[in-house]
Amino acid sequence: MKGFIFDLDGVLLSTDELHYQAWKRIADKVGIPFDRKDNDRLRGVSREASLEIILEKYDGQLSAAEKEDLCNEKNEYYKELLHTLNEDTIDPAVRDTLSFLRKEGYRLAVGSSSKNTKTILQRTKLADYFDAVSDGNNITKSKPDPEVFLKAAEYLFLKPEECFVVEDAEAGIDAAVAGGFCPIGIGPASRYRKTKFPIGKISELKEIAVKAEPQLQK
Repeated sequence: MKGFIFDLDGVLLSTDELHYQAWKRIADKVGIPFDRKDNDRLRGVSREASLEIILEKYDGQLSAAEKEDLCNEKNEYYKELLHTLNEDTIDPAVRDTLSFLRKEGYRLAVGSSSKNTKTILQRTKLADYFDAVSDGNNITKSKPDPEVFLKAAEYLFLKPEECFVVEDAEAGIDAAVAGGFCPIGIGPASRYRKTKFPIGKISELKEIAVKAEPQLQK
């Protein structure tokens, strides 16, 4: 194993509450009931797919243009909330683990459906830990399709079977398995049957990394 590909939200940090607040404003605007349990269903899926899930409770019909407007409006709300993020948002254990993996010779990437990934990494000062970023700006299919992880592996110049994928959502684990990656599950994904390595906290990646013995690239 030579690489680790990380989902962003729920793994490196949590912006669940920010997403919830933004989607809640959209749901309230359209008159759809929406709570945190509903929000959990949006983990790991694209903005467009998230809206479709929310609209399952909508009695009317929306045109493609109206749906696009709602997605854009949600994103504007979300980007406003991103200004609350900073370096202190990140658990020190995350930085410590990423530093350890780099020292062990692993290549690191982020694989996230979010189109705001690079902004979040910059605001939280995580960008320099990663060799590559694959996000919603360079994919056409969201998880559980493996495209975002396949692109990340490509950017790392690695094969899928040489990479771990760290995910907190079942859709992300499904994507990892479909792409031929080794899935590590944290949070809700740690209890998913397709997860190969369940972990309770990110620092447990150190033990997995040492056992995997990467081949240093020169």
